[in-house]
Amino acid sequence: MDFERFQLGLHDLQQRNRGLAFTVAALCVSLLVSLLVIFTLLGTVRTVVVPPSINKSFWVTRDKASTELLEQMGSFIAWLILDVTPSSIDWKKDILLGYVDPAEYGGLKTRQEVEAERLKRINAATSFSPQQLVASEASQSLIVRGRLRTLVNGFETASELKAYRIEFAYAGARMHVATFKEVPYAVK
Repeated sequence: MDFERFQLGLHDLQQRNRGLAFTVAALCVSLLVSLLVIFTLLGTVRTVVVPPSINKSFWVTRDKASTELLEQMGSFIAWLILDVTPSSIDWKKDILLGYVDPAEYGGLKTRQEVEAERLKRINAATSFSPQQLVASEASQSLIVRGRLRTLVNGFETASELKAYRIEFAYAGARMHVATFKEVPYAVK
């Protein structure tokens, strides 16, 4: 009788061990599936970034931004650089320099300081009215086309169609202005 009881106990322990082995195997498979999912999502995680003003929804990955963000940031940068008066250029320059790529910081700072001195000396103001924004996700750039008006002592001296190319770069998971330059108006 003791032999039968031991046999039943042994059989019961073997069934428990099989159940535990099945549970451990299921947990290992779940862990492997979880790791595969994490590794596939590792490069495609989108980070939510808040631009100066939000007009449309957008997305950002490790090295690219959506067309909507390029348009919003580009129009903001164009406003900071091109829509200035002698009294506003200094504070707009300071805001702009917070968005500039560290490698381009010195050059753009010097350019804006020279422009500020020129505007103050001749008492001029510029006003830019964007008419078209052409974003490129592939090159992370934006072409802004519009009318640039120049006023000297309150009188309009120029009103021209202009186009500017703004290129963006990423550093520290943050979008920075890499270049801002005038391009021919007809460039696509």
